[in-house]
Amino acid sequence: MTISILARDEESSALGGIAATGSLCVGGWVLRGTAVAGLSASQGTAPSTLWGEAVVAAMGNGADARTAVARVTEPDTGRAHRQLAALDRTGATGAFTGAQSIAFAATHEAPGLVIAGNMLTGPNVIEAAVEGFGQGATLPFAERLLAAMHAAAAAGGDARGLKSAALLVVARDRAPLTLRIDHAADPLGALSGLYHASQSEPYLSWTKVVPVEDDPHRAPAPDDKAARPEPMIDSGPLVRR
Repeated sequence: MTISILARDEESSALGGIAATGSLCVGGWVLRGTAVAGLSASQGTAPSTLWGEAVVAAMGNGADARTAVARVTEPDTGRAHRQLAALDRTGATGAFTGAQSIAFAATHEAPGLVIAGNMLTGPNVIEAAVEGFGQGATLPFAERLLAAMHAAAAAGGDARGLKSAALLVVARDRAPLTLRIDHAADPLGALSGLYHASQSEPYLSWTKVVPVEDDPHRAPAPDDKAARPEPMIDSGPLVRR
């Protein structure tokens, strides 16, 4: 009962996913992934977090996205109630929609892009996500994902409305961006606001000195005050009960 978008940025090779749903905590339930393996979105009326983790593990061990999806979904006797999308680090895709998925349910696959949705207001939701992603080609990658999801929501989105949204962007040369709005009246608006806060100082400079896949020992220079986190504000003495 969710819509998710997984994509690969051709310019930077970053992988990104965004999801939104009419239930709680979509980020914790749906999105999984790493820069070295790929991304997954596991959703449905009885979503399996095990599916999402297993697909990422399979891609990390060398399986392409389509093979990984088949390997994980085929043995599951409950697969009719689940939906899965995967994107490997090369941009290849795989997807599965169970036969008992609540309509409207479908997937869309293209090079470097896979969109999955169920309990949507109609096929125009996925079409709007595809169009929104294409129209955002000049935007920064994360903003392109946000634009695509806003377009999907404007076209009807989840038939129940939205309660939660999440964004995940991973790359070998940068810190992961993992943002979640677990319950809000306007989760996409809140997610956009959280994203823009994450691109502001001092947080942004701090993310540029933490370890990443391509530089696992990275740390601030001794005199790099700009990259150091601000001290915590003293809120007063601890009250023991």
